[in-house]
Amino acid sequence: MYSNQYAVKIYTKTGDGGTTSIQGGTRVSKSSQRIITYGAVDEINAALGIPLAFEMEKDLSDILTKIQNELFVVGADLSNSDMRVDSNRVSQSMINCLEAHIDKLEEEVLPLNNFILPGGHILAAHIHHVRTIVRRAEIQAVLLQEKEQINPLCLIYLNRLSDLMFVLGRVVNRRKKYDDVIWNPKKDTL
Repeated sequence: MYSNQYAVKIYTKTGDGGTTSIQGGTRVSKSSQRIITYGAVDEINAALGIPLAFEMEKDLSDILTKIQNELFVVGADLSNSDMRVDSNRVSQSMINCLEAHIDKLEEEVLPLNNFILPGGHILAAHIHHVRTIVRRAEIQAVLLQEKEQINPLCLIYLNRLSDLMFVLGRVVNRRKKYDDVIWNPKKDTL
């Protein structure tokens, strides 16, 4: 049995009135764009837990686990309205790492000649779903940037992350011996 003698309570009751604290102690509405944005980043992280629950090659699980940890940095960065504070900031090296993964993984898949639909192997489908959540988080970050100052590298990170999720979905299909699902605009409808 675990002892909760020194544990922090999961509920604080400080948000019962519809506000929450961001870094620096400022209280804002839970409906503020800043909260919506880093909430979307949190959703990406939770969604990544689904593909990580599947068996996959270690190189892919290592990439996804690293991204989960980096998403805490992205969320912390977005919750920080004080641009003078440089701790917990998304860095160019984080973006470079995503780009290196994209470049390496693209070598495994055929060049695209068609649009593809999310699907194929169930693991690839989950990764494509994560990609759509990343795109929504990126849109939320753009909306936040239009109202308040944020670290612009957060936007670049999210943009590259969605690209990486697309490539990862294709790589999973290839490794699992599934074809990409090709979009057919002339497909008969029901």
